[in-house]
Amino acid sequence: MSWFQDGNAPRSLIATRPHEGAESEMVVETSVPARLDALPWSRFHTLVVVALGVTWVLDGLEVTLAGAVAGVLRQTAGLGLTSAEIGWASSAYLCGAVLGALLFGWMTDRLGRRKLFFVTLAVYLAAAAATAASWSAESFAFFRFFVGCGIGGEYAAVNSAIQELIPARVRGWTDLVINGSFWLGAAAGALGSLLFLDPAIVDPAFGWRLAFLIGAALGLLILLMRRWIPESPRWLMLHGREREAEEIVAAIEKQCARQWREADADHTPTIRLRARAYTPLREIYWAMFRLYPRRTLVGLALMASQAFLYNAVFFTYALILTDFYGIDSGQIGWHLLALACGNFLGPLLLGRFFDTVGRRVMISATYAISGMLLLGVGYLFEEGMLTATQQTAGWAAVFFVASAAASSAYLTVSEIFPLEIRALVIAVFYALGTLVGGVMSPWLLGTLIGTGLRARVFDGYALGAALMISAAIVEWLWGIAAERKPLEAVCLPLSQVDE
Repeated sequence: MSWFQDGNAPRSLIATRPHEGAESEMVVETSVPARLDALPWSRFHTLVVVALGVTWVLDGLEVTLAGAVAGVLRQTAGLGLTSAEIGWASSAYLCGAVLGALLFGWMTDRLGRRKLFFVTLAVYLAAAAATAASWSAESFAFFRFFVGCGIGGEYAAVNSAIQELIPARVRGWTDLVINGSFWLGAAAGALGSLLFLDPAIVDPAFGWRLAFLIGAALGLLILLMRRWIPESPRWLMLHGREREAEEIVAAIEKQCARQWREADADHTPTIRLRARAYTPLREIYWAMFRLYPRRTLVGLALMASQAFLYNAVFFTYALILTDFYGIDSGQIGWHLLALACGNFLGPLLLGRFFDTVGRRVMISATYAISGMLLLGVGYLFEEGMLTATQQTAGWAAVFFVASAAASSAYLTVSEIFPLEIRALVIAVFYALGTLVGGVMSPWLLGTLIGTGLRARVFDGYALGAALMISAAIVEWLWGIAAERKPLEAVCLPLSQVDE
């Protein structure tokens, strides 16, 4: 079996990579990774999930609100936007997410996970509050761009931290559930839209502005919770700060009532790394396209296809319900609650199979099944065979499976590349996937909906289904069996020193 398929390039090939950025010749030998993976689940891990996993809640909230208020924004009570302008504002959000992910991802690998997940949340908070004060199509798109910057940066900083703090045996299920919490945010957005877009409660001209303040309020609360999350010990050991890493792990072990002793040293695996200040861009290119080209192809296929599917549907579903089914914009939130329920239950109920049955089988299956389901529901829509309630039920069935698939894409790209470049690689795949599969999809679907022709809308859904099925094939051919394995076993660190 070649190194393209078996999970790691041989050390001889890694040794030929360009080597820069070492802060010294100091070699760190540490048991930190093994000790982190051996920990039982504890209050600490729950805090990590809540305080860092809120990223997906915020993203779900923002995407949901953008869809839920679309109808109001087209009215005089809103900003008087056209369907195309709403689509462009959604694309501006995604463009911001792309640039934010790349910038903050690069900074995360250099400056640390902890510093950046404070910075990115602060950017989001300021932009979310500013969105509520928008006065035109241009200002709305401008502020949505910076909301996207904060969310994109969060994905890089937070995903890397979560992967490095959660024990290997439950990493898959935990990561899928955290990604699935996007739909808790979606549910909050749906409830908020029902409250703030109801003319009997508040004037819609102000209600949509209040809706966008929900995210800012939630983000402020989480900003306080993150004060208790430490820096990633894996990042610290890589940068020669072994003592700090050991102190953090010891403190976590104490919380878990599992005290590591010197006697454990003979039985705990260690890893030897050459300390470095940063990893240069040319070495990142080398790792992605020379050492692990097929992993790069897998990551891009998974990220781009799910980004197209989700952004196409969830930035425009309100337009489908209002334009084709005559649903009042103030009632859109009820339909979204059903969708959010299906989307959250998917990763929650299917997630454990990604750690037991395995990544390759489950990822391929969920991508293929969700693509076929979307094709079926799209055809029924084209033929006019569905009521609004049935349309929502069909979407819920699609996304019960697709939510697990999409979550597994983030899991995959965050665990199959080396420690030194994890945050930036997450950012690159998020950016490329969003750029290739997501930025144009809201505009495309918004334009197709604007034609008023069901057949044209079905064409957009068929494209999304084809991308999902193609990604399933790529994963089946070249996916990595990363279940229950330490991150350092899934992919050797670039700075690892041979014994």
